[in-house]
Amino acid sequence: MAKNAYLGAMGIPVWKSRRNLPFAKQIEQEMIASDSIFEESGAETIGEWELLQQQVAHCSACDLYHNRKNTVFGVGNLQADWMIVGEAPGEAEEARGEPFVGPAGQMLTQMLLAIGISREKVFIANILKCRPPENRDPKQDEVNSCQHFLIRQINMIKPKIILAVGRVAAQNLLHSKELISRIRGNTYILEETQTPLIATYHPAYLLRSPTEKSKVWADLVLAKKVLEGRL
Repeated sequence: MAKNAYLGAMGIPVWKSRRNLPFAKQIEQEMIASDSIFEESGAETIGEWELLQQQVAHCSACDLYHNRKNTVFGVGNLQADWMIVGEAPGEAEEARGEPFVGPAGQMLTQMLLAIGISREKVFIANILKCRPPENRDPKQDEVNSCQHFLIRQINMIKPKIILAVGRVAAQNLLHSKELISRIRGNTYILEETQTPLIATYHPAYLLRSPTEKSKVWADLVLAKKVLEGRL
């Protein structure tokens, strides 16, 4: 499909806690050791990535682990310039162990293709690695328990830009209570990693409110300019 077709799909006019303390302590020690290895080697070692995956798979730092079927670690290019961060896995994501599948995932793919980026070139993750019951919003203690996994992923991948999609992702990454409509359209720096960050609406929201696609297009263009150093 040509780029203009992707733009059309986007609606863009085309113009000529319950905590297991011993395990939590083990994770902390392993993360410190992992940091040292990465600093010394300067490479995204596959063994270290697999270690982090195991830590996520066995995490019991909040109550979500009791009923989970699969953790959703994240998927994509480990050398990606773009990192996409969403809210939490839904039912389909939990079943497949992969973020952004189904209609919202298809919309995300269209969003990326509209600015010339294939899904395979980015890394996609969520604020939470486990699905909240009934797809409810994450609780703050759940976010706090899971945050270090995401930060570690960002530090390993070293993306040039983070795209936070949706209110929950944007508010938690930026430690803000502002509405997504007020957050989007601006450039931020993620405090924990000093990575440039742009927030936009969630793909699922665009499925319900297609008239907002032009705003997402503007946010994507802004993110691309920031990544390319044109701002």
